[in-house]
Amino acid sequence: MNTRHTRSSRSDGSGEVTVPPFAVISGSQVRHALDGREKEIVELVEATYRLHGAGRTVNPPSSFLRFPDRPTARMIALPASLGGTSPVDGVKWISSFPENVRSGIPRASAVLILNDPDTGYPFACMESSIISATRTAASAASAADRLSRDRPRPARIGFFGTGLIARYVHTFLQGSGWTFDDIGVYDLSPDSAAGFRLYAEQSSGAARVTVHQRPEELIRTSDLVVFATVAGEPHVSDPEWFDHNPVVLHVSLRDLAPQVLLASTNIVDDIEHCLRAATSPHLTEQLTGNRDFVHGTLDDVMAGRVDVPRDRPVVFSPFGLGVLDLAVGSYVYDQVSRSGELQIIDDFFHERRRYG
Repeated sequence: MNTRHTRSSRSDGSGEVTVPPFAVISGSQVRHALDGREKEIVELVEATYRLHGAGRTVNPPSSFLRFPDRPTARMIALPASLGGTSPVDGVKWISSFPENVRSGIPRASAVLILNDPDTGYPFACMESSIISATRTAASAASAADRLSRDRPRPARIGFFGTGLIARYVHTFLQGSGWTFDDIGVYDLSPDSAAGFRLYAEQSSGAARVTVHQRPEELIRTSDLVVFATVAGEPHVSDPEWFDHNPVVLHVSLRDLAPQVLLASTNIVDDIEHCLRAATSPHLTEQLTGNRDFVHGTLDDVMAGRVDVPRDRPVVFSPFGLGVLDLAVGSYVYDQVSRSGELQIIDDFFHERRRYG
């Protein structure tokens, strides 16, 4: 095992295509590459949304692996291809096993494979639960900013669900310059709520942190609501809870009943992806028989093609695009390579010539 600094399959300058070296990047390296770079990653995610909106990506539907004997568990493959100035292909393979939390280990685990677009050969495998949480949080932070520009900036935030994703969303909001007067917390697990409260108190300065006993209290007292649960079906159904017209980051996708979405302005990351797999928008489409309730994508908002009214709740429902994982993963690869700490696995590909 050694270190090198290239991801190119044309590194000899001759134009001849060669097999790229293969690297493994650990979770600690991923964390170090991303730590403290929230603003930069939000800009990267927004640039990726623009590429996607311009048709310079390939992002087929995710593939779900489910288990009859483990109905709460699933594994998902997200293949994608990202164009632009640094093209890359690849796939994220992520598992969600909610029962893990009973044993005190994280619910989700993931790896990301990056493929060279010239040869198709993988050139990196990296720990990706951090990358997945990062791109999710960066997307949420971008939406919070873009969807609140024509209304008073939210000063009261509520977290509905208090796991790793909620923590990352808070970190990215704070790292992007957000401050809050009040932070609300609600979770079915008192221990999780207490743990998140301690985290928020330690990291949020003067903000007042309140653990709510009822979900209605959390929603009604928050200008910005973050849903980050493991819910498999809608459990919030009263549109009146949203009468104060908050910005809602519906990160977990299956919390809100169709009645809530029909009373809101709905923004998604990708319409085709979001309206599938029994998400709340998918259920709303099945109920109404149309997609008229979807007002556009975040890219539409960024480009000024869609306006967000102030007199309705606005709900951002991101399905989570594989191209975002590729963008953040490529960023991590380049950071680790520049640091001189890229771990190359010599002879990972035994046959490097067609005829031996």
